[in-house]
Amino acid sequence: MATVAQNRVWAGPSRRRVPRFQMRVPLDVTVLRSGIPDTLPGRSVNLCERGISAVLAGELVPGEAVGIEVQLPLAQESLRTRAMVRYQDQLRCGLEFVGLSPEQRAAIREWVKEAKAEAVAEIVGLSATAVETKIESKKVEEKIESEEASGESLSPPPPPRKKKVLGWILFLLLLAAAAAIFWWRWNRAWERLESDLKVQTAAADKPQARVPAEVMEKLLVHRVEPVYPAEARQKGLEGIIALDIVVGRDGSVVSMHPLNGPDVLTRAAMDALRWWKFEPYKLNDEPAVVETTVAVEFKR
Repeated sequence: MATVAQNRVWAGPSRRRVPRFQMRVPLDVTVLRSGIPDTLPGRSVNLCERGISAVLAGELVPGEAVGIEVQLPLAQESLRTRAMVRYQDQLRCGLEFVGLSPEQRAAIREWVKEAKAEAVAEIVGLSATAVETKIESKKVEEKIESEEASGESLSPPPPPRKKKVLGWILFLLLLAAAAAIFWWRWNRAWERLESDLKVQTAAADKPQARVPAEVMEKLLVHRVEPVYPAEARQKGLEGIIALDIVVGRDGSVVSMHPLNGPDVLTRAAMDALRWWKFEPYKLNDEPAVVETTVAVEFKR
């Protein structure tokens, strides 16, 4: 960021047509470097209606156009304007205002009047103010060298609001990443579950043997009687509903198909058969998937 500057320091009698006044307040100077704005923090030394003298945390080049933002004491709004670098001596520079509006000039005069600012005396050589400025410049330079040695960034820290926005953006990115990982895992688990169900269904759809109804009836260990539907009762529907069922290796009913009867009765029969349980039917001493026929009776 540092640029070799040509020192242009006036050491003779004052040629200023407007008096300068001491003002020690923070300010920011923005300069374009390769098309990228670079903000140099600093502190003002003195001010007049034509320009400002300041100590900056970086060097400028005479002739550069910069932007200035400084808060005048007792003023409600900051003074923002453009300026031209007129001289550079180490970290102290002189800036001439460009395009200062009448309102801004009036604000400077009002500050001088209200703050009772002390005028800076012009003398040949280095005045007490210049000596003090030299000391301040040396302190700033030593601080910058210390930061460079410790590897710290010389750019000013982002304002609290910018830090808060960056924090929220990082939080949202982390939240989106966590949601994506959760969705991926949930989707994989669901696909495995569906795959297992498909395998089980395929196995259930292929009975290994057909067992007579009287044989499977002896293996029935849990029976749930069907509920007589009110609709069927009102219509006087009754009879025996026959169903083909497939019994899994664990003895549960895995599928069923009604062979006769009205829908209202077949649905009631299937609702009951879902809860039936058999002892596993074995082929070669191994549980097997078998098919059989059962009958459920409905009567008033």
